[in-house]
Amino acid sequence: MTGVFSLLPEGRPGLLLPYADAGPAAGPSGTGPGEDLARYLARGGYAPSRGPEPLLDRLAEAGLRGRGGAGFPAAVKLRAVRDTPGRSVVVANGEEGEPGSVKDRWLLRNRPHLVLDGLRLAAAMTGAARGWVYLSDDRAERAVRRALAERPAEPAVDVVRTEHTYVAGEESAVVRRIDGGPALPTAKPPRPFESGVGGAPTLVANVETLARIALIHSRPDAAAAVAAGHLVTLSGRGDHTEGATALAEVPAGIPLKVLADLAGHGTARAVLLGGLFGGLYGDGWPDLPLDHDGLHAAGTALGCGALHFLHPGDCPVAVATEAAAYLAAQSARQCGVCVSGTSALATTLAAVARGATDDDPTGKLHRWSRQLPGRGACGLLDAAARVVATLLDRFPDRVAAHRDAACPACADPAPDDGRRFRVPVP
Repeated sequence: MTGVFSLLPEGRPGLLLPYADAGPAAGPSGTGPGEDLARYLARGGYAPSRGPEPLLDRLAEAGLRGRGGAGFPAAVKLRAVRDTPGRSVVVANGEEGEPGSVKDRWLLRNRPHLVLDGLRLAAAMTGAARGWVYLSDDRAERAVRRALAERPAEPAVDVVRTEHTYVAGEESAVVRRIDGGPALPTAKPPRPFESGVGGAPTLVANVETLARIALIHSRPDAAAAVAAGHLVTLSGRGDHTEGATALAEVPAGIPLKVLADLAGHGTARAVLLGGLFGGLYGDGWPDLPLDHDGLHAAGTALGCGALHFLHPGDCPVAVATEAAAYLAAQSARQCGVCVSGTSALATTLAAVARGATDDDPTGKLHRWSRQLPGRGACGLLDAAARVVATLLDRFPDRVAAHRDAACPACADPAPDDGRRFRVPVP
């Protein structure tokens, strides 16, 4: 199965189902209706707020976590911005750098009013008078600008374009780009909630987080269910066709095997989780629950909710080598440890994949993958180290086999453009 679908129980409010029949935000000609404002208003959109504190309490009680990757409690982040002195700024971050994720672009193309409604509510909760929508996708920009022209006028919102790169969506890179600089991370502290756009306390919120805030506001009776839902991008070579992909909305805790079966990946033997951040997982992956705590306990991470399935013909060494090569190429080249670390990981892993090494490089890879996390300005270095570490820990036999015989899947040099992981927006 490919395309867009929901596994939420019937009648449960979601981000996909209410407007699944609204059509894409832009047709082949580049124009189209997107999300219809009249229907959005009829379903409770842009409803007046009863004050920021009740909604903040509701978000906290529902347990809403951010959907940008870290899974940080949304109410805690909102309160941190509100409580920092100065007039705050709010940003809807729609730049998903993970090559295997499409949820944010889909939301901006198809549910722009829902995202803008969430931005409005975030502004009310933080005391912000100004907002930004940050993106790199043409169709998403057209949909957002149409919605901005229709929506209620407050707060003032501008759109900022950026180049699509792995690090462009990191929150300090977002701030730097909005301030007129390059979309590259900066050292922390200060973090954006302390000093962000123009020096103001700034909330940088993923667009799915904002969409869920808006839905919780309009459906307070279903706040816990809305907070527990996840948009996930499913990809891989597929059981029947190359590149079987799907965007799904699913309840928290659903076993990964259910998602694999529904999206045409029933024969998968392993999975790369969290985009590139959660690393590889082999034996036992079908029973893993799709939620932050369950995956963390299993030694992996949900990240942005992107899952790439590996089938019997896929070599985990080849997948890890391509991931490391891509991350090395995407380095912002600002931190010496990131430049040298990602290059060393990618180069050494490529030699392992080709069987082109006389010594045993796994000791060096083990050591680097333990020492490098946390030493860069953003999470790119951590992702590269985790991919390598999980390959060595969970597929030691496959790694060792490359010393004894040529691997057909690893015969060609690993591309560094992330092509294996790229997913079209459905």
